[in-house]
Amino acid sequence: MKKSEIYFSIALDEQRVPEAISWRATDAGEKIHFAKAINISLWDRDEAGTMKIDLWTKDMPIDEMKYFYIDTIGAMAQSIATATSDKVMADKMRALCEDLMKHVEEERKKKSN
Repeated sequence: MKKSEIYFSIALDEQRVPEAISWRATDAGEKIHFAKAINISLWDRDEAGTMKIDLWTKDMPIDEMKYFYIDTIGAMAQSIATATSDKVMADKMRALCEDLMKHVEEERKKKSN
C-alpha cells in the first residue's frame, strides 16, 4: 500500500495567533509552500461527525478571507457533484457562491466610493 502524508507547520506569536502557515506533501516533493489560511474538515469515523480546523495568519485581509470561503464552497460543490452525482445540491452550492460573490463585490464598490 502506498502512503502519502501532508504536513502543516504553524508559527504562533506570544498570544498564540498564527503568524505563518507552511505545508508540504510527500507526493509533491520536499518543497515547502506557504499559506495565509487553512480550512481542514474531517469526517470522524467514530463520532460520525465533522471535525474542523480553521486557521489564518494576521496578514490575511478580510476580503481575501471572504474569497477563500467562497472558493472553498465552490470546490465542495464540485466534489459533491463528482462523489455523489447530486446535481441539485451542487447547483445550490454554486448558486450560493454566485450570491456571495455579488455581495462581496457590492461591499468592495461601497468601500471604494
